[in-house]
Amino acid sequence: MDGSALINKIKEYLPPEKVALVESAYGFASNAHQGQMRKSGDPYLNHPLQTATTLADLQLDASTLAAALLHDVTEDCDIPLSQIEARFGPEVSKLVDGATKLSRLPLRVSEASKSDSQAQNLRKMLLAMAQDLRVVFIKLADRLHNMYTLDALPAEKRQAISQETLDIYAPLAHRLGIWQIKWQLEDLAFRYLEPTQYRRIARLVATRRTQREDFVNEVTQILKQELEKGGVKAEIFGRPKHIYSIYNKMNRYAAQGRDFGDIHDLFALRVLVDSIPDCYKALGIIHSLWHPFPEEFNDYIANPKDNEYRSLHTTVLCKGTTPMEIQIRTHEMHRIADYGVASHWRYKEGSKQDTHFENKIAWLRQLIEWQS
Repeated sequence: MDGSALINKIKEYLPPEKVALVESAYGFASNAHQGQMRKSGDPYLNHPLQTATTLADLQLDASTLAAALLHDVTEDCDIPLSQIEARFGPEVSKLVDGATKLSRLPLRVSEASKSDSQAQNLRKMLLAMAQDLRVVFIKLADRLHNMYTLDALPAEKRQAISQETLDIYAPLAHRLGIWQIKWQLEDLAFRYLEPTQYRRIARLVATRRTQREDFVNEVTQILKQELEKGGVKAEIFGRPKHIYSIYNKMNRYAAQGRDFGDIHDLFALRVLVDSIPDCYKALGIIHSLWHPFPEEFNDYIANPKDNEYRSLHTTVLCKGTTPMEIQIRTHEMHRIADYGVASHWRYKEGSKQDTHFENKIAWLRQLIEWQS
């Protein structure tokens, strides 16, 4: 096991001197964790490496990646923070310290005291976020890898960690708009909290997969041709709904007296275009091609969600019989939909604070003021 995959990934977007910082942090972490093993039986180094790789997928800065690689060395290797600061500088040191302090928060609470205790702990997390959001990015990536290796823990601990993930970490990823992490946390937590339901839905989805994929491919080809005729350059692909989101939809349908067979939009079709005018042009072409459901239309471009999510959502009756949810957005909107606040993170040495970014996280500071 080495860090070559991580280094190759960051070479695509970081300059050589920043890549060198991450390589140095990897070497330091490798020596510090030498001989340590996780309960899963994996070398301990695999955990910080996977944490950093998740953050590299979000294209985060070198200091965040270095801190992710080093985030357990002060706790688990008896290496003083002063040594981290001397070797990697105050920025990396502060991020490691912040991630360590966040790990000590007692976030698990009983049902009886859930509302008060959870609100208090969330306030602490929000305060940490306000000081430097990158600490929370590290914590979310850390939790994601822990969820993937949860089998090594006793059943009771798996349940507690999964509940905490569903109560606090997945909503936090959602609030920050980091969809890539949010859906994985939800599905992994749901798998341990409701294993029977999880397996049932996975089976139901699998039995229809081939039929559904054939249908999506056919609809994609029809739409691609129509958009080309209309002069709209677009990338189109299908996205399967995730198991936890299907579970929630099943519960909503059950309340209406409907069953799983009524859920047609297990796939959403994504249409990525170059500009906002092209979004609306594509919408017009889709609505002229297939009958839309007016009550299922949402314009999140004109009215973005609080977590910056922007897209047009419409549901149409494809080929006369089958409802299909279609999401239309620009490539930039798609990047933000996947990476959220992380997609705006710019920490360049000597550069001024990004005021546009500051405005985007103003809700955080307002929320803290209201809470306090």
